[in-house]
Amino acid sequence: MSPPQSVPEAIRPPVPPFTPESATQKVRMAEDAWNTRDPDRVVQVYTADTQWRNRAEFPVGREQVRAFLQRKWARELDYRLIKELWACAGERIAVRFAYEWHDDSGHWFRSYGNENWEFDDHGLMRRRFASINDLPIGESERLFRWPLGRRPNDHPGLSDLNL
Repeated sequence: MSPPQSVPEAIRPPVPPFTPESATQKVRMAEDAWNTRDPDRVVQVYTADTQWRNRAEFPVGREQVRAFLQRKWARELDYRLIKELWACAGERIAVRFAYEWHDDSGHWFRSYGNENWEFDDHGLMRRRFASINDLPIGESERLFRWPLGRRPNDHPGLSDLNL
């Protein structure tokens, strides 16, 4: 009897090495997935042993990332995110982002941050390092007002909004 064969990871194009165009596509795909607020969908783009740093949490593997995202979106209500490519080289992409959300008391925030991503040859993210700051804002200061879900193509990006 032969040993069981491992199931290869799915390929998630675009794959490294990244160009500015393919990295921009990867960033928008990530933004779209995160705006679904569906942890089961989002975790599929990470390697099974993905390593994260997000604020003070360090999840490892899809199951820990899934649990992290479930907690995140249970707390960060009406979440809307915009990501923008900062730089790319080889298998790495640097991103800046901002997202708006409110807590269960109705207090609004705009969270700003940077992420460094590293991908495997299949286009799955194996490492994600995020630094994030939260700014309390009034409801009237919100800039991300599209219906929940994907940001419309004609909605301004971060540079357009001077964020």
